[in-house]
Amino acid sequence: MDALQVVSSAMQIVSSMVAAIGSLEQASRNLDDAPKRIRILEEFVSELENLVLKTRQKHVYKLHDSRLERQIQSLNNLIDRLHPNITKAKRIVSKSKFKNFAKVVWNSMAGDPLAKILLSIQYDLKWWLESQNLSRDVENVIERTARNIPSRLKVNSDQGYPILGKCSFVQNMLEKDDTHHVILIVGLSGIGKTCLARQVASDLPSKFVDGAIELRFGQWCSRAACNGNKAEYQRRLTRKLTKFLVQIGSQKKMQDEHCRDLEDIGYLLQEALYGKSILVLLDDVWEQDIVERFAKLYDNNCKYLVTTRNESIYEITEAEKVELSKDDIMEISKAVLLHHTFLTEDQLPEVAEMLLERCGHHPLTVAVMGKALRKEVRAEKWEKAISDLSTYATSAPGPILYVNEKEAETTVTIFGSLEFSLEVMPEDSRKLFIAFASLSWAEPLPEACLEAIWSVIGQENLFPLTVCKLVEGSLLMKTDATSIYQVHDMVSLYLNSKENDSVIMLLTESTAEKSAFISPWLFIFGKNAVKIVSEQKIESALGSSEEKQAIIVLESIIQAFMSSELISEIEATRASLSRILGPKIGDLMSAESQSLVALSAKAIISIFTKADFSNYLPSLETTGAVDNLADILQVCDDPMVQTNISTVLAKLAEFGTPGTVDKVLQRIPLSQLADLLSPSAEEWHDSVFTTLISLMKAGKSKAVEKMFASELD
Repeated sequence: MDALQVVSSAMQIVSSMVAAIGSLEQASRNLDDAPKRIRILEEFVSELENLVLKTRQKHVYKLHDSRLERQIQSLNNLIDRLHPNITKAKRIVSKSKFKNFAKVVWNSMAGDPLAKILLSIQYDLKWWLESQNLSRDVENVIERTARNIPSRLKVNSDQGYPILGKCSFVQNMLEKDDTHHVILIVGLSGIGKTCLARQVASDLPSKFVDGAIELRFGQWCSRAACNGNKAEYQRRLTRKLTKFLVQIGSQKKMQDEHCRDLEDIGYLLQEALYGKSILVLLDDVWEQDIVERFAKLYDNNCKYLVTTRNESIYEITEAEKVELSKDDIMEISKAVLLHHTFLTEDQLPEVAEMLLERCGHHPLTVAVMGKALRKEVRAEKWEKAISDLSTYATSAPGPILYVNEKEAETTVTIFGSLEFSLEVMPEDSRKLFIAFASLSWAEPLPEACLEAIWSVIGQENLFPLTVCKLVEGSLLMKTDATSIYQVHDMVSLYLNSKENDSVIMLLTESTAEKSAFISPWLFIFGKNAVKIVSEQKIESALGSSEEKQAIIVLESIIQAFMSSELISEIEATRASLSRILGPKIGDLMSAESQSLVALSAKAIISIFTKADFSNYLPSLETTGAVDNLADILQVCDDPMVQTNISTVLAKLAEFGTPGTVDKVLQRIPLSQLADLLSPSAEEWHDSVFTTLISLMKAGKSKAVEKMFASELD
């Protein structure tokens, strides 16, 4: 129900209620019905509140426009005026029947307070409708306003990170017209480059009328990470730039042109940024050509704020350079420590200065140590923390090859702080963090993936508490208002040393059923080496004589694939899952277990493309799959199972022999599909239409005749 229907229905209810209590006779007859009518009115008001919430979420980047904000606020004002009157009305009609009857007698002489309240509600509704001058529903009015407002992109600053002195320096550089389009922020990993860039981007100079946007590349998008494979590097870069185009609103063109080539991406970048004034934050850049692709774009007023720790990027001569050094971060290190320890400066032990010095005033290290010492005021505990940090740093795994010499000392100190943080954490949080080492953190991961990992090693209901400990300890970062998680690149480096421990925990030492459950998640979201082991586990579960393992792995494949829609490798993931399932589909569809057959149907409907159906389904013609699937339909009353199996049968006909077409048309219960096309089953209509189209392609006029005979006209 849209907003105008809500309001109109509410007015009808109010009018009915006022009329119902207009006389003694009517009041005595309809007063019992009043509570129900008021509850309905409350539901409508609740829908108005949901409409406001959804509108704000949908147009979060357009709320800077005063017209749109006024319209939404007016709806809020209406809701605020309705609530107290509805509450009063409820209070009046909530008395006993005897008291209500007495009230009816009194109201006949003194006037009905309920009627007065309802008239007030009716007045509020009419006032709001007139003030808005709506010709259609409220949502359409807001949509019409929002459609003509250009989006203003936003970047949020990091909480708990003090403003660096260089923030205003960079902002002044951006204000100047003679500053180069590219500003490089350089420095060691974890020193605060991204935080500085976000501080600048979140408090933009007014000249950037189209806002700011952030695009993170990371070491994953580098030639080193691709082992020098040029084609792989270009493919990854294309994925990142495609994501950027979607973020700035060019997704329609991407869909129309099916652009997959870097050169084409360059043309689309030029077109998308033409005439724009955006501050583009390119975070954690490893390759010089990435910056150059943006710098060469013309006919725009954009500027590019680039964070990097790769020295080769420094060589770009036509760029302004801002370097973050130890002197810069010394001014904020104590503030970072205070924020994470929840202590005031007076409460800090004197030894805190020694801790800051041992951390090198490095913000990430200070944050990790600060959270490990949260609310701790005993000096001896701080002294032990300093000693432990030195010990852990000495034994920490050495920096890997792509960390340069300048970062070696900083890296082992960070690793030491992570070891210390883990030691003081609850065991459950420590185990979960180690388990995360199997995952690839090249891109943010959905919460469902992390929860799947936890379900193998802990109690499901404790996941929120356990993962919260990792977020609080700076070992994990959660994106605001979303269920998406990521880790700092130095944390990701640290986790690389724990990969074997994680694989043993999740796949080697876990039960066969738990291994079957987690394997699809690791196959989709895991590191490359983990994917190989996970694929073997999936193959084993699908071919197992234990039906339960096959069911578990199929359910998990579906869940994990549905959760992967945000990753850039989703098409490659789909193709890989299709490659695994395709050769086994004959055995799965011929199984005696109806649950296994139904799940197999759901899996291939979710994953297979037209080419996959063409390649793999013909193999089912000789396995008795048509009869098996049709038999299930005869006894099944679950609409989801019905639509999935009907679709598979229709695809069998579409890509099968004439004999298979005849058999499918003979066995498929078209009357069942007719029931699924009823108005009350609207959620299944698309699936049924897909099935009918496939049947018509395969059976042509014969299929159409059978549809008419089954009242599918």
